[in-house]
Amino acid sequence: MPAYVSVPSTVLGAHKVTTDEIVDDVRAHHHDHPRLKAILRVMGNCGVQTRHFARPLTSRTIAGTADVQERTRAAFDDCVDMSEQAAGAALRAAGLTPRDIDAIVTTHTTGWAVPNLDVHLVERLGLRPTVRRVALTTAACAGGVQALIRATDLLAVRPDSKVLVVAAEALSTSYNHSVDTIESMIYKALFADAAAATVVTSTPSGPGLAIEDTFEYVLPGSLDRYRGRLDPHGMHFDSTKQAPTSAFATLAPLMEWLEPHAVDFALIHPGGLRIIAGTADAVGLGESATRHSVDTLTEEGNMGGVSIFRVLERTHATPPASGESGIAVSYGPGFITAALRGHWHA
Repeated sequence: MPAYVSVPSTVLGAHKVTTDEIVDDVRAHHHDHPRLKAILRVMGNCGVQTRHFARPLTSRTIAGTADVQERTRAAFDDCVDMSEQAAGAALRAAGLTPRDIDAIVTTHTTGWAVPNLDVHLVERLGLRPTVRRVALTTAACAGGVQALIRATDLLAVRPDSKVLVVAAEALSTSYNHSVDTIESMIYKALFADAAAATVVTSTPSGPGLAIEDTFEYVLPGSLDRYRGRLDPHGMHFDSTKQAPTSAFATLAPLMEWLEPHAVDFALIHPGGLRIIAGTADAVGLGESATRHSVDTLTEEGNMGGVSIFRVLERTHATPPASGESGIAVSYGPGFITAALRGHWHA
């Protein structure tokens, strides 16, 4: 039985920031960096023109000197606020009220907090106290697809359930001038803040993606490829030289799972232009099939686990034909791959 995904609702950070503004900020703070010219060139070529931060670029918790406690608190508070807005919009779009929801799956990596996003949203949204909860806290960029997988699993056990799925990230919390590695500089230009939500059910509430099968994969020996790190200055996102090619190392098992199914459309996590193009090529799709992922990267940056919902939301504007087969693919820290296979229903 397919799991039906309602049209997602995305809430972007309130402050739009251009790549030119970030380049100027990095130049001002790191004018004596020995590789500054190369860094600025890569920033300009990363594919992102604009992104949204929950707070102004000049705030203490982004380009300022806030410590880890202040940055963490701000990031989590902003994620809860954006999540509440996104979830409310998603419920309205699906024609549901908070009391209709039987389970909630959240994915949230930025802004450490106990209790986490799931418990906060139960109170903020007015969900039933008995709602079942699954809270993903370290899936990061793979979190959106991973959360949909968990929602699908919940429906397999209780088919009549209505599962609210919420993703939120304030990746601007890792925009930190205390670190000047090449990787940290590039992430300043890539990352963004947003939240998104959707409802997954066993009967459709409108046109959209129908999930038929799921796939999860951990690349052996990849623990250090992408990883988070905390120090007194805040949260940092580190990676190795092998990291940019990790997605391609997981394509063989992905294709083994996908065979013999053909793919007519793809929802690809916009982690970078190479990742988008390489994944599309592997599943046999051309450049035109990646436009929603590329547009998301260009206009809104890498929003972590939120991004795949934004790509899906864009797909609703120019949907595939009813019955066409599709795939959703995301990649995350460690190195992990999460994917869905299904079809578009009208």
